[in-house]
Amino acid sequence: MAVAALAPELAVVTAALAVVIADLLPRPEDTSSSLRRGLLPALSLLGLAVAAALSLRLWGQTGTAFQGTLLTDSFAVFFQLLILGATALVILGSVDYAERFPRFRGEAYALLLFVTSGLMLLVRAGDLITLFVALELTSIGQFVLAGFLRDSKAAEGSLKYLLLGAVSTSVFLYGMALTFGLTGTTDLAGIAEGLARPGTHQPALIAALVMMAAGFGFKVAAVPFQMWVPDVYEGAPIPIAGFLAVASKAGGFAVLLRVFHTAFGAAPIQSDWATLFASLSIASMVLGNVVAMQQSNIKRLMAYSSIAQAGYLLIGLATTTASGRDGVLFFLGAYAFTTLAAFLAITAISHRLDSDQIADYAGLWRRSPYLAIALALALFSLTGLPPTAGFWAKVYLFGAAIEGGLAWLAVIAVLNSVVSAYYYLRPVKAMFLEPPATEAPLKTNPTGAIALAVVALGTLVLGILPAPLLNAAITAGATLLR
Repeated sequence: MAVAALAPELAVVTAALAVVIADLLPRPEDTSSSLRRGLLPALSLLGLAVAAALSLRLWGQTGTAFQGTLLTDSFAVFFQLLILGATALVILGSVDYAERFPRFRGEAYALLLFVTSGLMLLVRAGDLITLFVALELTSIGQFVLAGFLRDSKAAEGSLKYLLLGAVSTSVFLYGMALTFGLTGTTDLAGIAEGLARPGTHQPALIAALVMMAAGFGFKVAAVPFQMWVPDVYEGAPIPIAGFLAVASKAGGFAVLLRVFHTAFGAAPIQSDWATLFASLSIASMVLGNVVAMQQSNIKRLMAYSSIAQAGYLLIGLATTTASGRDGVLFFLGAYAFTTLAAFLAITAISHRLDSDQIADYAGLWRRSPYLAIALALALFSLTGLPPTAGFWAKVYLFGAAIEGGLAWLAVIAVLNSVVSAYYYLRPVKAMFLEPPATEAPLKTNPTGAIALAVVALGTLVLGILPAPLLNAAITAGATLLR
């Protein structure tokens, strides 16, 4: 049955509905407050675990469903598992933070699950219409989650996210319309066949490529479509910012790879979009790193870091090669561990300090060695220092650029990585070398500590043993063009 192909997504949607219902049920007076707090995240995690098991069963299989609009391949499974894992860790690490909006915890978990189901559909889309529907399903929930704290910063960030998202959607739709007009189909494989016909390589096709790249550029926070990122990251709940930086970015790059390698992978137009992505890569790396150097707020620093990381990832698309594609997958896997470690540590620290200023992290080593070490490890990995996952992620991706004849782009990326050390190491300096304002210890929530331990250890383990993730990335990438 075609519906069986949707089993992983349906498991997540079912969990979201269960969370909504459980949140509405009357609670007995004798129920402990800790049990009440734990029920909703437990239901969410159960649904994500079931979805991961169902998705993992599809590894190595290929096929289509619903007349080719949904694809089943290891490429989709790789990203689904990445998105599910990131969502689970965000939920596990935000149980304590969710006390900031006690009346709306159910809505927060449910929206997060609905967005996750949309991202899972997005990475499987084999048709532009299906892709657009999945993209909007994710976007609407993210607009709401960005403004969940309901203060002035959250409202500003969410409104900017909504308005710029509407503009990017319009541009993306126009690119889709041009593509349909040129090829007569919205099916990705059909578009590739249509573009192989003589006469389709014309200015209208270049315009379609640029418009669709602009729509995806907004999703992955690439320059010049990044204007929403700093304000959204600053105003959103920290766990939600982490979700946007990892799960949403992974979904965006998955669909970028699928659309441009499958639909627009024909040799005559490869050079056009390769040049486009190389230009976006340079702009994103330079602007993200330079502006991040000026930030005193840790959330805004991570926002510009996310823009710079998008620039590194775009190198893989600019190469148009299999090694570049596999490098993107490996980079995203390593980036997920690293960035989640950073955001989960920041969640625990800022929630207890009630401050996002880097200056207030002074002497954190004395107050909570565990949080200080975890955050330092994540920042070392984002810089690309060994022995962390980020080191190998950059080695493989920059190596793919050299192999693809883009050594000059790899040099620019290396120079930007050197520049990034300045702002990534500033919080480390504050935590370990500056005196604390108080010696009072910072306590960590058990669930948050577990989630942080998983991603911090993953960052270190992948820095020592990168082969399993790299092999999975190569296997997944190989199914993309089938």
